[in-house]
Amino acid sequence: MRIRRYYFLISLVLILTLKSAGQDLFGPPMNIPLFLSANFAELRSDHFHSGIDIKTQGVTGKSVLAAADGFVYLVLVSPGGFGKAIYLRHPSGYSTVYAHLDSFTPEIDEYVKNNQYSSRSYAVSLYPPAGRFTFKRGDVIGYSGNSGSSTGPHLHFEVRKTDGEKPVNPLQFGFGIEDNLKPLIERLAVYPGSRSTLINGSRTRQIFQTTGSNGIFRLNPGEIRISGTAGFGISARDLMNNTSNRFGINSIEVFIDSIPWFNCDLSEFSFSETKYVNAHIDYEALISRNMYIHRTFVLPNNRLSMYRNYMNNGFFDFNTGKTHQVRIVVRDGSGNSSVLSFSVVAGDEKASASSPAGITANQGYGEKTDITVMPFNKVNVFSREGVTLSIPRDALYDTLLFTFSSARVNGSFFSPVYRIHNRLTPIHKPATLSIKVDSVPPYGASKLLIAGIDEKGRLTYVGGQYSNGKITADIPGLGDYTVTADTVPPVISANGLSQDADMSLLKEIKIRITDNLSGIKSYSGLIDGKWALFEYDLKNNLIFYRFDPERITQGTKHTLHLTVTDNRDNTSTLVRDFFW
Repeated sequence: MRIRRYYFLISLVLILTLKSAGQDLFGPPMNIPLFLSANFAELRSDHFHSGIDIKTQGVTGKSVLAAADGFVYLVLVSPGGFGKAIYLRHPSGYSTVYAHLDSFTPEIDEYVKNNQYSSRSYAVSLYPPAGRFTFKRGDVIGYSGNSGSSTGPHLHFEVRKTDGEKPVNPLQFGFGIEDNLKPLIERLAVYPGSRSTLINGSRTRQIFQTTGSNGIFRLNPGEIRISGTAGFGISARDLMNNTSNRFGINSIEVFIDSIPWFNCDLSEFSFSETKYVNAHIDYEALISRNMYIHRTFVLPNNRLSMYRNYMNNGFFDFNTGKTHQVRIVVRDGSGNSSVLSFSVVAGDEKASASSPAGITANQGYGEKTDITVMPFNKVNVFSREGVTLSIPRDALYDTLLFTFSSARVNGSFFSPVYRIHNRLTPIHKPATLSIKVDSVPPYGASKLLIAGIDEKGRLTYVGGQYSNGKITADIPGLGDYTVTADTVPPVISANGLSQDADMSLLKEIKIRITDNLSGIKSYSGLIDGKWALFEYDLKNNLIFYRFDPERITQGTKHTLHLTVTDNRDNTSTLVRDFFW
């Protein structure tokens, strides 16, 4: 007994020492109280969230600090995505990322601006020499903002393993963020694993609401009847102290009759696998119901590395005639846990006419005709009615029961509208779609394009190249597509910049640029015939030039010449004289 107690104490000391050492690696990236608006590995469109989002008190311009000693290895400026971002490398074997910044330190700002002018581009990816910009822990490296695809002022902060740039949960390093609240388990989903499976008498996925609080949840009623093979899914959100935001969870465990059946650990992942989030979630529930559900079973072509010790890909055969006890445990990044417990009354009939487990779980079965079976592990080529579709090998997460139809909609399109299966089924890689064009318009084939059509009839630009009577493009997903044209040039809104305007009391010129369909491909602003740095705020369709006395002469008249081009080479121009 004494020996066991001795080894237990030694193990406890080692765990606490390692935890303390990890929490000493990094200091806070801001010198304000740290409250989060998003945490690590939250489910997002086509990816897992790779960091934590720190609130900046609703404003921009807060100091952003180096979390540890290190050097800048990448500076990124982009109209979307991370916007303005700094990447630091540290001797510990980790790197940190600071994104959506408003600006950098003056020396980095000047370095970036010089490169933007030399490349005549606002968007740049710069790799300074290792000793060019070095910082100590707590040094100011920039100022918080709302740049890129940010939807409000905040700092996106990441910790990555330098080897492989693999993001890990920053909260494992401490930062003093209070969290003693347990996750909410909101729904249970049950999926048929074969054609013969019955869930409460139904052959399709069933979703059940939960009841409970403070970490203990149950179903109402508390049991489910299942005959055949089935898998589960869970909808859960985390809570944190001092904020009303809802967050992602960190791990899921499924126990069936106390046997560990499935384990998912979301504390780290790699960027090469992040799009497999579409196989991890119930994609149809997200698109049709705006509901995130974690699957606790693994589709055949789901290659996420975050699954641990699962049995039978997470599916269980309930053809036993017994009652089984199921327990699903959900944890957050601080170790707080919640449990959903329920009973499954199992049938005893043997499965018949079974199909691969994931087909039913992924697709469901209806009374559809004209179905083409597309295996996930093969190249699938489909040709019909002037359409050719090629889906690459391993682009599907499961064998697909592919459907196709077409319809004439109106006279503004240059082909029928083709329903390429449906938008409820994700693909991991782009598929190649070729559509025969009814006729080439007088203004030429260069303006033709493939467009997606959503359920409200709105068009989304895809693009494509015309050749031999067809237009071909890589499409990002399945759904409705047609051929249309874009002949309308972008719109440049002068935003108050009238001819001969006096701008002497202003700090910048702001101009709004929009396009009706194909989107902005490029823009170029010249002041007095020389390239000028117009920053691009993509989400707000704004470009702006901050007056720079080092590059234009103050107190004189100037001429702005702005050209904006869309992705079908329609061009608009704005010329204005102004005084500054």
